[in-house]
Amino acid sequence: MGKGSADLFRTRSAHGHAPVTYIELFFDLVFVFAITQLSHGLLEHLGWTGALQTLILLFAVWWVWIYTTWVANWLDPDRAQVRLLLILLMLAGLALSSAIPYAFGARGWVFAAAYCTMQIGRSLYMVWASWGVHRGRARNFLRISFWALLSLPLWIAGCLVQAEARMLLWAAALLVDYAGPLTFFPTPGLGRSSGADWDIAGGHMAERCALFVIISLGEGVLVTGATFATLPQDGVHWIAFACCFLGSAALWWLYFDTGARRGSEVIEASDQAGLLARNAYTYWHIPIIAGLVVSAVSDEMLLAHPHGHIAPAFLATSIGGPLLFLIGNMAFKKATTDRPLPPFSHLLGSAALLAVGAAAWFGHWQPLTLGFAVFAVLVFTAIWEWGSFHGGWQRWTPWLGRLFGADPGAREER
Repeated sequence: MGKGSADLFRTRSAHGHAPVTYIELFFDLVFVFAITQLSHGLLEHLGWTGALQTLILLFAVWWVWIYTTWVANWLDPDRAQVRLLLILLMLAGLALSSAIPYAFGARGWVFAAAYCTMQIGRSLYMVWASWGVHRGRARNFLRISFWALLSLPLWIAGCLVQAEARMLLWAAALLVDYAGPLTFFPTPGLGRSSGADWDIAGGHMAERCALFVIISLGEGVLVTGATFATLPQDGVHWIAFACCFLGSAALWWLYFDTGARRGSEVIEASDQAGLLARNAYTYWHIPIIAGLVVSAVSDEMLLAHPHGHIAPAFLATSIGGPLLFLIGNMAFKKATTDRPLPPFSHLLGSAALLAVGAAAWFGHWQPLTLGFAVFAVLVFTAIWEWGSFHGGWQRWTPWLGRLFGADPGAREER
């Protein structure tokens, strides 16, 4: 195997911030389409089967995106060869995204072929680029390539069977793919990777994942605007429109007000940035993104039917989306602090969402009532966290300190 080229890699100092380039933002446009396809697919197939299929596809979409983000953390996207690589990955990603609605039908082979081509091709390119330049990185991507090949037969076999069996085979393939980083890619003859092989620029990873959150939030906003434009412009639909948008704004606040900034600062200063990126960003951002996809579906359903009884699917998406988001956000914030407990505000918010769901079901609420109740819980959670993080509760409500012995939010969220 020939030598790679050191010119293909970014030059940075220790803990330096690798800037996000325009080609990376261009690459993300494919995944705007992918998130749209996922949310629309879930809306059209509401039910356990549709939810499981959407979850499998979301795991695959996230995995090809996050692996490319890791690779772009090392490679210099300003180099023509690296740009060409990203453009070719975009082409495969566009094919993958276009096949999402038909992935468990006739075009399953398109989805699987695009996924496997991206995963294996990108890894082999990194082996070539790193060979003779960074021995540890080359060996690590040999391990990653081995694990991608391990799951390849399951992806191929899934294309040859019907939808139910395909779900099982592709879920097994993703289980193999997701187990790789957790186990440090143990490979015959090469052993396991080490933290030194994951020498990333933490700030770049944090910024890229924050941009993916923006993509997913943007899907919710697009759904809200596009759906509202086709509906009667009466008072009820205007209220529902405001509820949906403000709910998206509350989700933005919960992620970006403290968590995103603090996470970026922590990972950029960490001596174990690769391990932190694996836990906080590679894995714990999955429920955050899943929550945003489900919330977009809930918004469209609320806009279309603000009155009437609450269907089980609407209740599940209205509560499940924000709940997934809070759980992922809570774990992400816990992973980027040295606190022994997760954020108290998010624990309260999760419990409140479950209580609202039970009250809406047994109390026969209107959909719009449920929408505003969920929005109120998100605002409550954001206000509690903001007051805790900035020490507001001690100034405004000293009785909380006396009641809990200290400010509970400050103890757990600062």
